[in-house]
Order: sequence, then structure tokens, then C-alpha cells
Amino acid sequence: MKTHFSKIITVISIFLFFTTSLFADITYKVEKGDTLYSISRKYQITVAELRTANNLSENDVIKVGQKLIIPDADIGTAAALSSTKTAGAATSSTVKTTEYVVAKGDTLYGIARKNGMSVADLMAINNLDSSAVIKVGQKLKVSAAGAAVASATSTSSKTVETSKTTETVISVNEKAPDTRTYGTTITADSNTKWPVSSPKITQVKGKISGVQLSAKTNEPVLCIHEGTVMYVGVYRGFGQVVFVQSKTGLIYAYTGLGSVKVRKGEYAVSGSELGTAGLDSISQKYQITFMVFQNGQPIDPAKAPRN
Repeated sequence: MKTHFSKIITVISIFLFFTTSLFADITYKVEKGDTLYSISRKYQITVAELRTANNLSENDVIKVGQKLIIPDADIGTAAALSSTKTAGAATSSTVKTTEYVVAKGDTLYGIARKNGMSVADLMAINNLDSSAVIKVGQKLKVSAAGAAVASATSTSSKTVETSKTTETVISVNEKAPDTRTYGTTITADSNTKWPVSSPKITQVKGKISGVQLSAKTNEPVLCIHEGTVMYVGVYRGFGQVVFVQSKTGLIYAYTGLGSVKVRKGEYAVSGSELGTAGLDSISQKYQITFMVFQNGQPIDPAKAPRN
């Protein structure tokens, strides 16, 4: 009986060890010459995501030896943080919330993960913008469901250390297996304007929610709604990416581009060329993935406004 009990304890301990290791933070130690921009390029995420994960303001300066949390790449969060508007009444009114008091060492990234939320959702229900820096004692709304799960997990593993960090370098592999989940091929209204002409439109589901558009070799990718170019760069898992924000706050994400012809801060008019379609490293076909976000949440690209 004693031996059987010991085996059970061992199995539970191993399970908890691997569970907590799975959610361990990835950290990076700042080296001489590093900037937030160079680090963000190294890990193929946005500077805004890096700032938010480490509760840094736009005026904060990083120092050699400083440890930074490298957040998971999440294009919805990247879109929300690239936007000049992130708050949304619709999100706030449809989520049951509870109160969370910010403690020393907390970041929006850490609080969101602890409560089973995305950073975009956390910012939306608290009406925070992309430059938000939280302070100790500040009260935030968090998902009631996520907080309950986090509390239960904490209670069941009190003896396990959960604040470990792992210093590592993420290997960005553009030839990784295709993790996209494909839905049906869409027959869109012939009058619907798309970034490329007469594409085969395939739904992309799961964490990546949008459409995949077939394209001709090096075909120009056109802006379908005027707005400000908020982000240009390589984003992990998506290749070259351009975010264009409309005046109503929608972010139009054009990803998998072969080349880019605009710069951050430019105003793109409808019909202007943003870049060219890229050769997908997995399918070996020319195509782009097109998504539209509102407050970090994907909306149906076929129904998104055009002009």
C-alpha cells in the first residue's frame, strides 16, 4: 500500500513538473548593443509586444544584463498592440469579470496568462491602450472563468515552484510543419474586393483565423481599405507582414508577402500596392493569408468594410 501510494505521488510530481515547465517564461539577457527593436527582430515579434510583456514604457531604456520576458508570438495581440485603439465596449459587456490587484513584478502579459486570457482581451475590458504601463496596487478586470481555473490550479500545486524562467533562444524555423487548420473553400461575391485578383479563397481556422488567398507569381497585393500602416516586418510564423489600420480602428493584416513596398507611418490609400504575394514555404505556392482584427479579435474578412 505504501509503495503504491509512493508511485502515485511520483506520477503526480512528474506531471506537475512538466506542466509548470511548459508554462515557464522564456527570458533573454540583454547584451551590449541590444535595443528593443533589435531583440524584437531577433524573435520576430513586435516591439509593442516586448514592451507589454515587460511592463516597459516608451521612455524606458534597457540595460546590459537586464532580463526580458520574450512573449509567445500571437498575431491577434500584435494587431491589438499595433493599433491606436484597443478598447471595445462589446468585449467588455460580454465577458464576466472579477477584480485583480496588480502585485510587484506583474505585467499585462503575465496577468493575462495567469487568468487564461489574451493580452488583447485584458486590454480591451480595461480600456487600456497600447502604451499602457501598470502599477502596483492598480485594480484590473480579469476573466472570472480564467481566474477560477488559475485559482484551482494554484491550490492543487502549492508545493510546486511555478515562477521559474528559462533563458533560451527561440529557433525560428520557417520550414516547420503546417499547423494551420483549413476549412472550406469560399465562393465569395464576385463584387467583393480582395488584396489579390480572382483568388481561390480558403478559410483558415484555429488560432489563426482568416482566409488564405491564392495568387499569381509575384502578384501585387493591394490595400482594400485605406488607413495608416502600423507595422511592417517579419512576424514569426507569418513571414513578411503589413498591418493597416482604418480610421474606425480595424486592423487589416496582409501576411506572407514576398516583398513590401510601404513603410510604417505611411497612409495607404485603397487600391495602392502594399507589396507582392510570397511563395509559401510549406505549400510552395504563391499565396497570402489575410486577416482583419477588431480589438485583437478576428472578424470575417469577407464581411470587413472595403472602400
